[in-house]
Amino acid sequence: MTNPNIGGSTWGATGPAVEPAAQPEAWQATRAQTQLARDEEDYLDSEQKDIGRPVGDNLRELFVSCDAGPAMQQQLEHLRPEFIAIHDVATHSSRKLLAGIAAASKGAVQKLVIRRQGYGTPLATLEFVELPTAQGHPLRIYSTEADADTTSRHALARTLLAFSALGVILVGDVPGHSIAGTFKPLHDDMIAGPWPNRNLLLLPLSTANALVTQGMELARGTGVNVRTTPQVARPADAWNFISSTWGRLRAELGSTPRPMPGSTPAGTNHPPAEIAQRPAAPLPLRPMPALPGKSARDQAARDPLSRYVHQLSELTGMVSCCVFEVASGRDLVHAGASPGPVDLAEHGAELLSAMLTVSRTLGLGHALPEAAITLGAHHLVLRAVPKHPGLALHAVLDKTHANLTLARLQIMRMDALFDEPGMA
Repeated sequence: MTNPNIGGSTWGATGPAVEPAAQPEAWQATRAQTQLARDEEDYLDSEQKDIGRPVGDNLRELFVSCDAGPAMQQQLEHLRPEFIAIHDVATHSSRKLLAGIAAASKGAVQKLVIRRQGYGTPLATLEFVELPTAQGHPLRIYSTEADADTTSRHALARTLLAFSALGVILVGDVPGHSIAGTFKPLHDDMIAGPWPNRNLLLLPLSTANALVTQGMELARGTGVNVRTTPQVARPADAWNFISSTWGRLRAELGSTPRPMPGSTPAGTNHPPAEIAQRPAAPLPLRPMPALPGKSARDQAARDPLSRYVHQLSELTGMVSCCVFEVASGRDLVHAGASPGPVDLAEHGAELLSAMLTVSRTLGLGHALPEAAITLGAHHLVLRAVPKHPGLALHAVLDKTHANLTLARLQIMRMDALFDEPGMA
């Protein structure tokens, strides 16, 4: 999967406008496309449980009596599906990401064609993929880049973002002086409502410095939680952030998508031109695990280490954090994206062992050391977990978002969690 071409489109116009071709044929002329429906009444059955009807391999049709945007909103308000919407700003990346996800899950990109009732005139076409889950109910991921006229495309993008459980916005190369104007239409739509979605994730494909401030402005006055990730350089990095954010949102249900195995730490900087030369490759996705029972969820909520790591993962700039056993290098609790728990635990134990050896050799003591290390694009923090002998924390923070001194103070304040009754 190649890196998206950086374009100049805005939130209101995310792709090339495709005017629907007039098709004056009557209902009977559409039977070739609706071969699974016995008749018009069966097709328009009010008891449908999904958006549109299957009419072929990876193709669904929805016949409507109004414009595409309002029709889609009616479907979402009525059926209340849980889905992820991926939107483009100054790029055309969402469809490419869908194609990679489909290849990794051994599925296919599917299409939903919205047609005018009666004549069958196509109004818009949306692309989506479905990820398998252990429960047998697929998670649908839509691209908001519809094939439609400009007005319908904007309306569909707004509707999909507004009614999604998680809205993901891929942001291309937007000049700093124009970024506020680029996001203003989106902010206005969020204010105007309806906007039941309470979670947006901004994924910068170029520098993320100005986007962090813009994310805060986007959330102002809306009640929406807007998070900005470090710069994503590969599809695997994008999926790591999406899946980990989805996992946090579904934590109360115990459904946690796993990060891609073999992916490099998110936020690694690569120039767009370099990524564009990489050959397409499937993304190694896995189905979501089964949901644990209520007792297991309650136990996890009471677990002090889980609560500790969860709150650490919410700190500004935190990419990934893990509590592990120093002696064995075994991970215990993890939150965040890549690096995963196994890597953090193993390499954290190696670093602590090397520092302990140096300390003992120099005669400086045998206490577990604390370290704050600055790398090219990240900070590492290693320290003992309070009131848990033999356990340590390994945290990775994005250098462009996190101030190392402030981050260490915030992590130290989290020690107070273990002073609460029943939390030690």
